[in-house]
Amino acid sequence: MIPFVAKRLWNGFLTLAALATLTFFVMRLAPGGPFSRNRKISPEVQANIEAAFHLDEPVYQQFARYIWGILRGDLGPSTRFRDYSVNDLIAAGLPTSLTIGFWAILVAALVGIALGLAGALRRNGWTDYAAGAVGVIGIAIPIFIIGPLMQAYFSVYLGWLPVGGWNDGWRSLILPVLVLALPNIAYISRLTRSSTIEVLRENHVRTARAKGIGPARVLLGHAMTGALLPVIAYLGPASAALITGSILIETVFALPGIGRFFVDAALNRDYPLVMGITLVYGGFLIIFNIMTDLVRGWLDPRIRHEG
Repeated sequence: MIPFVAKRLWNGFLTLAALATLTFFVMRLAPGGPFSRNRKISPEVQANIEAAFHLDEPVYQQFARYIWGILRGDLGPSTRFRDYSVNDLIAAGLPTSLTIGFWAILVAALVGIALGLAGALRRNGWTDYAAGAVGVIGIAIPIFIIGPLMQAYFSVYLGWLPVGGWNDGWRSLILPVLVLALPNIAYISRLTRSSTIEVLRENHVRTARAKGIGPARVLLGHAMTGALLPVIAYLGPASAALITGSILIETVFALPGIGRFFVDAALNRDYPLVMGITLVYGGFLIIFNIMTDLVRGWLDPRIRHEG
């Protein structure tokens, strides 16, 4: 198990290093710069501003400075928000994104697995059709349409929930969490249904049934482990995407998460902020993928030997 873990950690480190390098040079290849939009500014002032942010240095020197800052945990100053560093902005927006994402993945996993199991155990019944309908809606309709529709109905028409913002406590969580979780409920329910049906046809499950073991024990003791392996594999990158926030959700519901900072930074060529948020996204994705591999390796020893 130790070589398996060490290999996953080493691959994750190499991926993060490649992501940092690629992000740095892609941002430098984009036309324009952080201060190219400034108007009525003299060349001397422009030169002084670029010198303050070390943009007048050669690219290789800027890259070395950037990597050294990452190693020290310093992502640099923001060129858009002059009084804040990238660390400050990420620290301000990440708790909101973490809260929304945590509850969204929890709701998606619980509801999706329950719907998938219900559909697999009662195939071609009304439960299966209802789960399939939820799956079709969640996959076919994008969240930037579902979000405003739910705002119009539950907030404007019924007045039950706030339209947006982050000032109404737990009530501010309900709509963003539901909208963010719905597409993942659809994918998880479909994965759970198909994998459960496949596992229930395997020989070891049939043998357990032939021995007279009850349906509940067959499902929980013999079928669930194999049925949930594809779901766990999906939950890794899905959890990273949800917990680090959704740009669309944070925009539709006016939430102060890092997704909105990322959009603003990209539009204004805020190099340090774009690279910092990209590293945060990439870091979460790598961590959750490693956790997913570890859980799958624990549940199925064959995966450890393959890795």
